[in-house]
Amino acid sequence: MTSDMVDVLRKEVLYGYDETIKRVEEALLSEGFGIQLTKGMHGMLMQKLGLDDYPKYTMVLACKPQLAKRALDISKDMGTIFPCSFTVYEEDGKVMVAHVSIMKIGAEIGLADKDAMASLIEDTGKDIRKVWDKI
Repeated sequence: MTSDMVDVLRKEVLYGYDETIKRVEEALLSEGFGIQLTKGMHGMLMQKLGLDDYPKYTMVLACKPQLAKRALDISKDMGTIFPCSFTVYEEDGKVMVAHVSIMKIGAEIGLADKDAMASLIEDTGKDIRKVWDKI
């Protein structure tokens, strides 16, 4: 999982929107991640931009302290892209979930040394895969 490419995990789920958010949170908690914030963006976009019916879009921000510490021990700059995020959104009548590896992104954009991040990227990928499979 240490390739140069940063893939976006994305999938359609068969649950309702609110149920999907709950499942993402529960899956993260079950794998030792702490939920930092769950925030719907659609309401703000509707209010601040005057949009009448922007599709639902929620971010679930989470952190697994052991992984975060390892990243910060490699480079304090990694904290600039914390925490891990999952998004739940509506698109074309479907409920979607997406996630991208901040550990890979950090290494790719030069926040931390790629070689130093390799084992952390692998370990994080394993933990995220367990979460992903539960959603």
